[in-house]
Amino acid sequence: MKNIKNYDLEELKIELKNLGEKPFRAEQIFQWLYKEKVENFDEMTNLSLELREKLKQNYTICNFNILKKQESKDGTIKYLFDVLDKNAIETVLMKYHHGNTICVSSQIGCKMGCKFCASTGINFIRNLSSGEIIEQIIKVEQDTREKISNVVFMGIGEPLDNYEQVVKAIRMINNPKGLNIGARHISVSTSGLVPKIYKLAEENIQCTLSISLHATNNEKRSSMMPVNNTYPIEELLQACKDYIEKTNRRISFEYALAKDNNDNLQDAKELVKLLKGMLCHVNLIPINKIENGQYTKSSNENIMKFRDYLNDHGIVATIRRELGSDIDAACRTIKKKKFRQFKSNIVK
Repeated sequence: MKNIKNYDLEELKIELKNLGEKPFRAEQIFQWLYKEKVENFDEMTNLSLELREKLKQNYTICNFNILKKQESKDGTIKYLFDVLDKNAIETVLMKYHHGNTICVSSQIGCKMGCKFCASTGINFIRNLSSGEIIEQIIKVEQDTREKISNVVFMGIGEPLDNYEQVVKAIRMINNPKGLNIGARHISVSTSGLVPKIYKLAEENIQCTLSISLHATNNEKRSSMMPVNNTYPIEELLQACKDYIEKTNRRISFEYALAKDNNDNLQDAKELVKLLKGMLCHVNLIPINKIENGQYTKSSNENIMKFRDYLNDHGIVATIRRELGSDIDAACRTIKKKKFRQFKSNIVK
């Protein structure tokens, strides 16, 4: 049956009309799904018994099972969710003074093959639907009984490789009748799919675009990120400039600092040249060692020198706070796992 969370409000009105129901019922269902966060149609008590039966016969409510839950000493929580087809994804909740941020996955597996990411080498299975993306937020809110205030598309998968479903999810997350999270509290990270960056600029969505840059020349970036062979730095940065001009939104460039690779003063100088004059911010990430990975974390001294050089030369740069490293929930360490590995650990 069809997952009812895959429908936006206008699509759901059409579905209900096809069932012989008034379109306003869609708004009532949205209220139950996204405000009350019910898990079955019987809880929708202001709907008639007849309509509830129709819904049960035609739709399911996507309710992920928690296969595993790990909590860090810093309060970060990593979830392993059963996505109900014998596969699993990871989702991370990070707690800051300004609110709760959730890092959601957009695919089961990833095609990009970035050498510093834990998803590298794991076969791509499929895209997540918009409803499955949203369910990650709902399930974490149900489990913690806390409101999510910020959403980052930085989990498993390349968000812009699942473009249509990700954009649809963003609109539903932002919808006042949906999860009602402000667009400026939503960030989408991409490894650099240039055509989709141009497309996103036309969507009129006020979310933040984060670019995984990580190197300042094509040779080095291609060795870290195979996507650079298709969309080299020059094309990527031109797309970013056009995005800024079209949206008037600041871009965040992610730069993971790897020891003896991209963390020296010359790299900082080249990064300043690349980004000079752009409306942007650089998010420096102390790279996390992954199993069988070739990169190791830069020294704290080098990281601070790199940041200070950028700031001193007109590029706003900050160092990302490391959260969840003790439970492998830090940046680029989450990964897709097979359902069979954890089916005995389902939390009821």
